[in-house]
Amino acid sequence: MSFTQELRRQADGIFQAIFEHPFVRGIAEGSLTRGQLIHYVKQDFEYLNAYMRIYGIAISKCTNREDMAVFNEQISFILHSEVHPHQNFCAVAGVSYEELQGYPLAPSAHHYIRHMLTVAHEGSLGEILAVLLPCMWTYAEIGRRLLDEVKPDESHPFYEWMGFYGDQLDDTTLKFRERVDAWAEGATAAERERMIEHFILSCQLEYKFWDMAYNQEEWPVQMQAAVLE
Repeated sequence: MSFTQELRRQADGIFQAIFEHPFVRGIAEGSLTRGQLIHYVKQDFEYLNAYMRIYGIAISKCTNREDMAVFNEQISFILHSEVHPHQNFCAVAGVSYEELQGYPLAPSAHHYIRHMLTVAHEGSLGEILAVLLPCMWTYAEIGRRLLDEVKPDESHPFYEWMGFYGDQLDDTTLKFRERVDAWAEGATAAERERMIEHFILSCQLEYKFWDMAYNQEEWPVQMQAAVLE
């Protein structure tokens, strides 16, 4: 069993909980509310901005162009391709993508981003790879499962979303898994334990992200915007 196969085995309970989460089931059933879709896009736009910054930090820790190219390709993918599933949600919600940009982070999104940024600044390249891997891996598996289960056609409101994640993340996930496995081979036992810890926590926070969107999570005490005189 490879290192990433062991990661997936340890996180299987979280993956299964994500597959069964009511937001993911709402994608399958086409039953999500306008508010849930809007909240998801607002938060995921900011999350993906942070994700690209973490790729930039990872590039600064690379020692070869092959690894640099992988992270650079992913920045381009988010900028130019991953807007499409967001636009699918926006179309169903009846809003423009531009309207949902620049909003404050909800608690769970804030926690997830700070978790990844901490690992990016303090950890090794292997730790960064491990902390990033759950996002693409869980989405790839969600997309494939929904395509197999729902077998959507163009009449399904989330046909584009399911097709995008079911078809386009397998290669990226495999590239990242190969690099995590290669790094783990030369890592100390202590570093491998940190990689496992980062991966599992990111998986947990993937679940929390879906939960945040479904429940339209906000901070418990709302603050009024400051007025400058």
